[in-house]
Amino acid sequence: MQPANLFRLMIKKIDQLVIKSFIPPFLIAYSIALFVLLMQMLWLYIDDIAGKGLGAGLILELLFYRSMSLIPIALTLGMLIASVMTLGNMAERYELSSIKSAGVSLWRTMRAMVIFGTVIALFSAYCSNTLIPISNLKFGSRMFDIQNKAPTLQMEAGAFNYDFQGYAIHFKSKSKDGRSIQDVLIYDHSSDASGQVLQIVAEKGEMYTVQDGQYFIMRLYNGSQYMDQRANRSSSSKGKYPFMRVGFKEWEKVFDLTAFNLKRTNPELFNRNRQMMTTNELLGAIDSIAIRADKRSKELSNYFSGYLTYEKLDSTYIEIPEEKERYIPKLDAVDEDTTTNEIDLIPSDITPKAPGAQDSKSVGAAIQASINTKVNKPKQVVSKRATGGNAYQQYMEDPISEWSNFMTGFSVDDQRKIYTKAKNSLRSMKNQAESADRSVERMLISRVKHIYDMHMKYSMAAVCIIFVFIGAPMGAIIRKGGFGYPILVSIIYFIIFVIMMIFCRKFAEKFYITGMVAAWIPCAILLPVGIFLTYKAMQDSKLMNIDQFAKRISGLFSFLKKKSKKNASVSSS
Repeated sequence: MQPANLFRLMIKKIDQLVIKSFIPPFLIAYSIALFVLLMQMLWLYIDDIAGKGLGAGLILELLFYRSMSLIPIALTLGMLIASVMTLGNMAERYELSSIKSAGVSLWRTMRAMVIFGTVIALFSAYCSNTLIPISNLKFGSRMFDIQNKAPTLQMEAGAFNYDFQGYAIHFKSKSKDGRSIQDVLIYDHSSDASGQVLQIVAEKGEMYTVQDGQYFIMRLYNGSQYMDQRANRSSSSKGKYPFMRVGFKEWEKVFDLTAFNLKRTNPELFNRNRQMMTTNELLGAIDSIAIRADKRSKELSNYFSGYLTYEKLDSTYIEIPEEKERYIPKLDAVDEDTTTNEIDLIPSDITPKAPGAQDSKSVGAAIQASINTKVNKPKQVVSKRATGGNAYQQYMEDPISEWSNFMTGFSVDDQRKIYTKAKNSLRSMKNQAESADRSVERMLISRVKHIYDMHMKYSMAAVCIIFVFIGAPMGAIIRKGGFGYPILVSIIYFIIFVIMMIFCRKFAEKFYITGMVAAWIPCAILLPVGIFLTYKAMQDSKLMNIDQFAKRISGLFSFLKKKSKKNASVSSS
């Protein structure tokens, strides 16, 4: 056999050896990570699940849906642990040294793991974009149904049961078949609002369900029914009220059990949550949120234009019917040559009158008509002879110079109304501005979260490849196999990755960075680390030379000691 063919055969054997050594620890690490994350989910929702009488099939269905959403994070941890374990085992058994001595570099040895990691990354991206939105949608709808389901009906002997609203049921003993009961006591508080308190006592009875568990029947024998008619709480009358006792041989009560059944809600009602969207749906939601935020800002600007004359109306999101367009005033229709001799007259219905004779709305209209530009109202010429000695009209003949001079044209009562109107307007503008600011901020935060989740679908997949370049060199450097050192090293890097994800998401929600940058920062930080570790492993160098580090530290202390002695001698002289 020729040397070239022999070398190719050896390379194939190395790839097979690496893959066979990589897959078992990967599957074990992935299963352990998925199990731990599922247990965390189970403890998170245990209060909503416990006591609801859910079957094993429904619980397994919930675990399956939730496990689908945990696949990407479990894959990243599995790739990291398996990479460290694989090369750690090979280095510990001197297989890696034998491969290097045959002229095969570490990079060539890692190639099979890199290819496998690329396949896993593509599968992770597919899960994040296709499978996880569906599983989250199913899980969310099922959890909503479970949370709205009443606890399972449990009739225990010797204890009061309050599962039925308005009823307290107690019986002393129950037969083995769970049907016959003895010494039954029932308190009926369903009619408390009308002042009736009902108590039923019976020697024995039976309880069972009918119509496929839709109704619960309690049939009692040889008992009495006591009714106490009390005064209504809303009534202030006092006096004596009747007490009634009725004996019976057989008494029956029917309870509705529909509240104890699990109702299936249509999952499509929950598909607007960002965790249940694909990439295309997230892109559409991002654009919609941006449009809503811009529309809210324009609405605030248009609201201010009703108070501030210099604020122009923005018609971006205003639809004006064609038949009403001809009534919109044209700003360029003002004759500039006539403005010096013409003024806007305030209509007679809003002209200042005697104190107390004009409301704040009229005063506000007067201010708006006086200060507004001469555009929207017809022009009339006013002469001094037409004023008739009216102080307001005499003032209107002169241009407005100062606000204080303008206010002198109104009576004291009208001035007070004007100031009140101005304060109310400012308060309304402030409230609208604060409300719009909160609304727009919530929209922008939601948009950042949508962008972050969209990019995390792919950055989480890229981390699977990056962890190969971190885990494999670390395994070659530490030269330890098994589950001890590899898991310790892997957990350290994985915790660093999770912390970076959390901090970057918080920074994005505070608008320090964009959602896209926040999603890719962990990858941008871990990739140089992986390249550095791969380079150190290929050079067969230690990650940190302890002897060299100690030598530099001792040299630094010697330098500081000599310098302190020199300063002491100079100060003494």
